[in-house]
Amino acid sequence: MGDLELLLPGEAEVLVRGLRSFPLREMGSEGWNQQHENLEKLNMQAILDATISQGEPIQELLVTHGKVPTLVEELIAVEMWKQKVFPVLCRVEDFKPQNTFPIYMVVHHEASIINLLETVFFHKEACESAEDTVLDLVDYCHRKLTLLVARSGCGGPPEGAGSQDSNPMQELQKQAELMEFEIALKALSVLRYITDCVDSLSLSTLSRMLSTHNLPCLLVELLEHSPWNRWEGGKLQQFEGSRWHTVAPSEQQKLSKLDGQVWIALYNLLLSPEAQARYCLTSFAKGQLLKLRAFLTDTLLDQLPNLAHLQSFLAHLALTETQPPKKDLVLEQIPEIWERLERENRGKWQAIAKHQLQHVFSPSEQDLRLQAQRWAETYRLDVLEAVAPERPRCAYCSADASKRCSRCQNEWYCCRECQVKHWEKHGKTCVLAAQGDRAK
Repeated sequence: MGDLELLLPGEAEVLVRGLRSFPLREMGSEGWNQQHENLEKLNMQAILDATISQGEPIQELLVTHGKVPTLVEELIAVEMWKQKVFPVLCRVEDFKPQNTFPIYMVVHHEASIINLLETVFFHKEACESAEDTVLDLVDYCHRKLTLLVARSGCGGPPEGAGSQDSNPMQELQKQAELMEFEIALKALSVLRYITDCVDSLSLSTLSRMLSTHNLPCLLVELLEHSPWNRWEGGKLQQFEGSRWHTVAPSEQQKLSKLDGQVWIALYNLLLSPEAQARYCLTSFAKGQLLKLRAFLTDTLLDQLPNLAHLQSFLAHLALTETQPPKKDLVLEQIPEIWERLERENRGKWQAIAKHQLQHVFSPSEQDLRLQAQRWAETYRLDVLEAVAPERPRCAYCSADASKRCSRCQNEWYCCRECQVKHWEKHGKTCVLAAQGDRAK
């Protein structure tokens, strides 16, 4: 595994120390692209470190140099860009870029950051080093989980099938929607790790989680809908590792990772003394929480024995009188990153989009080739295979795959027929990746 090391300790420290926040106008610029590549390298190195369980140098560097708040600010900034600027770009009728990959990298930036935060927030030190920005991160996670619940009520995540009539920007929008589902699942894991630190969170953060957003009730809704599960052709499928996998009948009672994250977050928010002192058990909250009793089967308790304490709590709650909503006057901090960014850029969304169309997202063919070479160097195939959570899966049907696209070497297939069916979607990225290899 040492041969796969992306960054030497000294290199990693230089990259971490250089992390900074970018204005929305500069997203996609040369300096921003360099930081995006650096973040991807840090991301992959952090996953490699976690895989081999030999310390967590990336997490330690981020904490030591106080860069976790920077990551949170960048995360919220790119989220705002996707909501405010990206739709403007998609509405420009005469914008027909030679290649949409430069825009895709900005769209993908949010996924890169939330994935890095998920990896490092496993350690409480990283969460604690977020300082006041943990409030902004809680709000971010609440937004993502609310959208996840709303989407599950409308039939789950969108399918990845492309259309022959769609133009490159429409295809990019579909990819962004698919990515949003994965980002929300990562946000769930980050939120769970935040609840692990409930004993050290500020009163403002606890109040935000329990009173403002009522996260326990939102988590109950997530368990009810389980948007990471679906039934296809009478078979249960679960979303994991960026793909849907068919679950064998003998494995269907096994607790999935995402269900486990929800249960642990509920346990932390309902049973910790700090949270119990702040949570107001109104009649609505009581009704929602008592729905959990139907899920607490013996099979589940065998897999998460600590949930027996939650079962006892719910049994006591069923006999407890509800509380009226608290009307105490409380002075507390509020998240400020989203509001500050919106205030600084209000009324400028069109101007930002116009600037980026002219100076960022219309590169020359030579610039595209140079970028393709840099991407090929960043996304090293041997490292991507090492950080993959499991055996390759067919990009079309998700079955075990043994054949790789001979042109780009990036996608796997179980048979020739699946590769042909997937070409409509894979073709554009395949050509770009192949260009990157030739430039290299």
